[in-house]
Amino acid sequence: MSHRTAGLSALLVGTPDWNAVLARTLDNFECVTGTIHRTDLQTGLLTLIAHAGIPPQVQAMLLPKIDNIPFGKGIAGCAASRKEAVQLCNLQEDLGGIAKPDARKTNVQGALAVPVLGTDGKVIGVLGIGKMQPYDFTAEEITDLNAVAALISAQI
Repeated sequence: MSHRTAGLSALLVGTPDWNAVLARTLDNFECVTGTIHRTDLQTGLLTLIAHAGIPPQVQAMLLPKIDNIPFGKGIAGCAASRKEAVQLCNLQEDLGGIAKPDARKTNVQGALAVPVLGTDGKVIGVLGIGKMQPYDFTAEEITDLNAVAALISAQI
């Protein structure tokens, strides 16, 4: 098991503290910001269950916008609709239109989101992490974040 999944199994027992799970994940990936969303079965939206590192000056504006995300919108929504990892080396310079304009206000640059898949292959959530500098996540890091998502899937 990779060092990037270290300590997570112990946090994913009973009713997990999702903020603690996210904090450990961010530490393991040397990231400063992240989110965990769960798919709401009634609305079909990605509902925010944990966040970390969102600058205080943008929380009031941003949290309502990321609390419920449709599949296909933003980085998390794209990861959900594609059922695969979505990354941006520099969210601030995203020319592909994946990042929403308000996301730039976080000052996050390197961003990676992966779907959390259920045993039936359906998207039951999304895990996203980010760095404050431009960053290309490696294939190994993407594989490791998918492994974290698989651990999370048993409890989400």
